[in-house]
Amino acid sequence: MRPDGRKETELRPVIITPSYVKYAEGSVLIEVGDTRVICAAKLEDRVPQFLRNSGRGWITAEYGMLPSSSPVRIPREAARGKIGGRTHEIQRLIGRSLRAIADLDALKEKTVWIDCDVIQADGGTRTASITGAYVALMEAVYRWMKQGSVERNPIKDQVAAVSVGIVEGEILLDLNSAEDGHAEVDMNFVMTGSGKFVEIQGTAEKAPFTKEALDRMAEIAQKGIQELLAVQKRVLTRTQ
Repeated sequence: MRPDGRKETELRPVIITPSYVKYAEGSVLIEVGDTRVICAAKLEDRVPQFLRNSGRGWITAEYGMLPSSSPVRIPREAARGKIGGRTHEIQRLIGRSLRAIADLDALKEKTVWIDCDVIQADGGTRTASITGAYVALMEAVYRWMKQGSVERNPIKDQVAAVSVGIVEGEILLDLNSAEDGHAEVDMNFVMTGSGKFVEIQGTAEKAPFTKEALDRMAEIAQKGIQELLAVQKRVLTRTQ
């Protein structure tokens, strides 16, 4: 039993509140335990230079943590004058995860911006951002199709993400901040609704791990992602 009472393979409570931001075409507040992230989608009528005159669209993301989202104040990156390496990495991960399930030709030289803002962090902010961003994107797609901004649905599959780690020799699903800080192995899995891997990020923080442990972590991650996919479906069924 873990400090918060969960079993080893149990997710934290997940709540996704749709239509959370007034001026975004699609938006959610995703709560995973004590981690809370606002994800919002907006459509821009242009694409990056490398896609101009290609007939293809683009999906990209920005990610940030509010200064008070952590027990220790996080200085705003704008005030520092540059974006940190961790932020760059997470932004690119969110963008890749959403592009993996998209038909970019259907966007026709439009860019979808996904903004993920962490308002409270207790571990798993990048995985919560991906899971919430999918719902915000789909809510926006429904609106764009009704408005005629997008002719057909560019999203071909679901996508969600979860963390798995080894803490004191035990494989645990969906680590909170305290568990993450003591993890011997820390991994993030991004998977589609059809069960395919989009990305696997794994690090032996304190000790190397075996292939058997990797296989077991992937199995546990897939179980957790299936539960997250079900939450996404329930939310989107209510918003259509």
